[in-house]
Amino acid sequence: MLKLKLDRPLVVFDIESTGTNKKADRLIDLAVVKFWPDGRAESFAFRVNPERPIPPESTEIHGITDEMVKDCPTFQQIAPRVMDVFRGCDLAGYNILGFDIPLLTEEFTRAGLVFDTQACRVLDAQRIFHKKVPRDLPAALAYYCGEMHLDAHDAMADVQATVRVLEGQFERYADLPRDMERLDEFCNPRHPDWVDRSGKFKWVGREAVINFGKKQGTPLAEIARTDPGFLKWMLKSDFAPDALEIAKNALEGKLPRPPGG
Repeated sequence: MLKLKLDRPLVVFDIESTGTNKKADRLIDLAVVKFWPDGRAESFAFRVNPERPIPPESTEIHGITDEMVKDCPTFQQIAPRVMDVFRGCDLAGYNILGFDIPLLTEEFTRAGLVFDTQACRVLDAQRIFHKKVPRDLPAALAYYCGEMHLDAHDAMADVQATVRVLEGQFERYADLPRDMERLDEFCNPRHPDWVDRSGKFKWVGREAVINFGKKQGTPLAEIARTDPGFLKWMLKSDFAPDALEIAKNALEGKLPRPPGG
């Protein structure tokens, strides 16, 4: 059991998919272990028909074939049930900030649901591991737990391995926080000048400006007025959901509110 001070449920989850493109690829396997503040734990597993062929190179990694998913429900069919599992929870996993959260957000969007992670605190075992000892999940399991990860890329096995790695990390590092507020700050720090978590927009005074590429330093309001095509390009590209939301709102004439109102 994770030795955490939980004030709301925590879901540890892992996704297997048709590929690594967070916007275009589809979920085919979702495993969840949900920890409650009272110490209870529940497990959920969802196998999904991605409505497209699974590339052979992806099957080589996770072992899931087209035949194995042909009679499974689509994500749209199970989306309300998955949303119920995740609603009101903090999030945990291995590299979920880099892959699982963005891909799951896209799946919910295609299903007509909004997966709002802004209020979620995130515990990413990979961020802790990379800050302490940069390696992958099997190496993390070996380093912290002295175990071999023989079922890598099986979603539930990866979730269970992640839980054991987190347990090992809390045992090894006495300085790690035990509450989700400070763990979120450790795993997912936010630069004080950034408007979004990935820093595609930043504050200059009380004005949001572009913080990347050829438009770097240009006020967001000016871009929306004189070059809306740039923001439309962002919406079709592989940016984080909160950056995309800022771009979408700017096209509709709604700019982010500066810090302090």
